[in-house]
Amino acid sequence: MRIVMWILRFMLFFILFGFAVKNDHSVQLNFFFGSEWELPLVFVILAAFAAGAMLGVTATLASLLGKRREIGRLKRDLGRLERSRRESEGGSIATGSSLGKAG
Repeated sequence: MRIVMWILRFMLFFILFGFAVKNDHSVQLNFFFGSEWELPLVFVILAAFAAGAMLGVTATLASLLGKRREIGRLKRDLGRLERSRRESEGGSIATGSSLGKAG
């Protein structure tokens, strides 16, 4: 199985390398106020991919942190409920045993 994964990785690398070699044409990026850059197309594509990946990771991380906060709150609530249940069971058992002795 490891060999198959390495073969797939090499194939992906060579496909992407071929893509980069074939797209080495220069493109002109025009920004505001008349500024412009001239870069190879592959760098522009790579930058757009990296920016999208970072945006996706940031959105996922924000969601993950919110879920962790909610899990922590729910665990605290569960702990409080278990303590109050144990206290109420302990009190009713003690009350019931004292009633049994008195009656």
